[in-house]
Amino acid sequence: MIHSKEIRKQFLDFFKGKGHTIVPSSSVVPYEDPTLLFTNAGMNQFKDVFLEIGSREYKRAADTQKCIRAGGKHNDLEEVGIDGYHHTFFEMLGNWSFGDYYKKEAIGWAWELLTKVWKLPKDKLWATVYKSDDEAFELWKTETDIDHSHILRFGEKDNFWEMGETGPCGPCSEVHVDLTENGCKPEDVNAGLEDVIEIWNLVFIQYNRDEKGVLHPLPNKHVDTGMGFERIVRVLNNAKSNYDTDIFQTIISDISKITGKEYKGENISPFNAIADHIRALTFAICDGAMPSNEGRGYVLRRILRRASRLARKINYTEPLLFRLVDSVVNNFRDIFPELTEKQEFIKNVIKSEEESFNLTLDRGLEHFYEVYDTIKNNKEKIFPGEDAFKLYDTYGFPLDLTQVIVREHGFEVDLKKFDEEMTKQKERARAARKDDIVMASTKVFELDEKIKKQNPEYNPYELKKEGVKTRLLKLDKIANSDIEVLILKDNPFYSEAGGQVSDTGKLLFDDGYELDVIDSQNNYYVYAKNIDRKAIFHKDVTAKVDYKRRRAIQRNHSATHLLHEALRQVLGSHVKQMGSLVTNDYLRFDFPHFKKLEAEQIIAIEDLVNGKIQEALQVQTLADISIEEANRIPNVKKFFGEKYGSKVRVVTMDEKFSIEFCGGTHVDNTSDIGLFKIIKEESISSGVRRIFAKTGEGILELLEENVGKIELIISDLPEKIAKNFLIATNEIRSGIREADFKDISFIKLMLQHQENMIKSLNEVREKYIEEKKQLEKKMLKQNLGKIFEKMDEMINNSPVHNGHRIAAFKFDIGSTDEFKEIGDKLREKILDGIGLIASVINGKINLVCSVSDNLIKEKNMSAGKLISTVAKELGGGGGGRPQLATAGGKDIEKIDSVLEKFVNDIKTTL
Repeated sequence: MIHSKEIRKQFLDFFKGKGHTIVPSSSVVPYEDPTLLFTNAGMNQFKDVFLEIGSREYKRAADTQKCIRAGGKHNDLEEVGIDGYHHTFFEMLGNWSFGDYYKKEAIGWAWELLTKVWKLPKDKLWATVYKSDDEAFELWKTETDIDHSHILRFGEKDNFWEMGETGPCGPCSEVHVDLTENGCKPEDVNAGLEDVIEIWNLVFIQYNRDEKGVLHPLPNKHVDTGMGFERIVRVLNNAKSNYDTDIFQTIISDISKITGKEYKGENISPFNAIADHIRALTFAICDGAMPSNEGRGYVLRRILRRASRLARKINYTEPLLFRLVDSVVNNFRDIFPELTEKQEFIKNVIKSEEESFNLTLDRGLEHFYEVYDTIKNNKEKIFPGEDAFKLYDTYGFPLDLTQVIVREHGFEVDLKKFDEEMTKQKERARAARKDDIVMASTKVFELDEKIKKQNPEYNPYELKKEGVKTRLLKLDKIANSDIEVLILKDNPFYSEAGGQVSDTGKLLFDDGYELDVIDSQNNYYVYAKNIDRKAIFHKDVTAKVDYKRRRAIQRNHSATHLLHEALRQVLGSHVKQMGSLVTNDYLRFDFPHFKKLEAEQIIAIEDLVNGKIQEALQVQTLADISIEEANRIPNVKKFFGEKYGSKVRVVTMDEKFSIEFCGGTHVDNTSDIGLFKIIKEESISSGVRRIFAKTGEGILELLEENVGKIELIISDLPEKIAKNFLIATNEIRSGIREADFKDISFIKLMLQHQENMIKSLNEVREKYIEEKKQLEKKMLKQNLGKIFEKMDEMINNSPVHNGHRIAAFKFDIGSTDEFKEIGDKLREKILDGIGLIASVINGKINLVCSVSDNLIKEKNMSAGKLISTVAKELGGGGGGRPQLATAGGKDIEKIDSVLEKFVNDIKTTL
């Protein structure tokens, strides 16, 4: 048997010998390509080269690329586990030519590797070409000694390759291998047979498909080949399926050890799918994707939940997947060392997701079988869409998971009804949202040719306190709104992007007319309300950004970059920015982590950030550099999920500490930030945490907020205790008013003083409240003694009818606490009869009713029913148990007459 590691090495060594540079695999999460959920082919990282918007130092390259095909155009998820050669995650061995060699060399070298190095039987190999690609057809004849009858033509479905709906594409030539015992026929090629499979695709990239589907010839012709690593390992080892190779067998062996189940019979398919799915999850999470409810995160959650359900099929109900991560890492740590670094983090992510889903999985399956039992004998074999939606909405079953389970029982989901339920839910969600301002899409206000000729400029980076002299070029009204969109010749207002909020400010006209700018979007559009069109059109104007607000935003943005690196150094390299918000009031930062941050960790993070602030580092920005150049900068960070163009900005605050892609605005020097303080840390979803922090003048606001907290605590204390604290509070408030936010030592001292004061005050308040509570209990006990004495007297003076006591009277009670105590006492005192007490407390009627056990049994009387009737007569409501019940009322004037009526009604009943 040839080990998979040796086969991978032989491929790379072969093309290295042909002058190819061996390059590392790119991330399986394509951060720079918004058209893809996951990297699905080896050529993804070279897309910019094929489009002629990027370049490399080499013309030939080869590698093994991490790929996932589980969503979008290329989706193999449905096939996994059913056959032996489809996978969600796979390695793609590839070689490329960037405008260098073309079809002749690509075809010749492919044949050489397959037949001379790996010595595959030539009579078992078949080649396919695009139906009109005569050049490739002839090259297979002249550059190889393949049987000419084994060269076949196919249409676009099989032999025209495209990475996505748009982008580089071209005709391809595929190599197929015949693994049947008796030899295959031409019609077996591309027929989906498990023993006649494609192993290598040679793509000749010569077009770019635009958004309208039109093909445009590329300036240079390129070669992009992709060989399924798992498939070639199977072929070279003469295995029955990809899962029978060392790539998967170590994982499958561990599944068997953990579950105690054998890899045979009905267990083979679930074992295979679980082994596949854990590879996809491990690699995707390692590269920064996280399970969630949307986008690539939802694809991961679907994969994980499918695998969890498959574990149930082999009767294993404990979390399984996270225990298989070690097997994956051990298999691939040599070629993909990043797995070792993230190993524990990956396990934590998967374990958390498994535990969460396991809580609802059994209940979901129970609901499925409840429905199935009622429809299993139906002739139409349709599973109700409403119940499929309930499995999705209530139990977290992705639709495709429900479809798999349903098909296993010979049914199909009513997709039309499912979609209707989904639409209803979205409409309910939309109705529940209440936005303060609804902005129309600026796509409506595209720059027309007239505006383009005037060259509108967007430059929010040179902040001028006095504003920018500019001119209004265009004005558009948003339908059904008092908001209008303006285009300025020179726009200094930052447009919301990368988590940084938009600028606000004013437009000042020479005649004194002013407009409030409430938003800025898409670089060229500013928004204002209630505009007098006659007063402003085609006039020069000064665009003035709210200077104080912008400066506060810049402080928070620069602090966000420092926080990012501080988190990595304190918590680990798994930390990546998964979302952020930068406002003038605070900053917010989301990142993957599985534990609540400890107090010591928060202090360490703050110390790191504040240390860099006090170093007074110059903030340096490289503007409009190519993304290739930016990617070569050591230790540069990119924001999770952010879309980058061919030109980017890179912001540096100490090249050994913080270097990030960023299009936002920043301070000139870290000392401008002032103090950094984390004010809150919380969990926002499984494995994702969120930090809120303040800087600069925001810290002064925090100090003011703390004073408010102190004053609130003091208000709970008696005057003689609060007096000294009030004096100290006034001194603090005076100090805040005189403080400069850049005086970090003073601000830190002030914050610490406040925190100590709040802690001390809370201790004093808790002690005072406890003492007060004990005193109130003592007083309540004393009062109850007097109350119970008077109750005895009034009960003893109540009438007896046919041997049963009927005690119904109005009673003066000082508090609801006292009233709560008299119910049990009433029942204790009246062992044979009925009691009803009414008390007026704080302007409201309180009622309690008691019925002795013998009357409940003999006369079927109930305190709950009796008091409900009384309460309604008094304009209220209530009820309770047959023995004892409480209620309330409003009509105080009716108490005497209602009590009298109650006694008469009871006498009649008895």
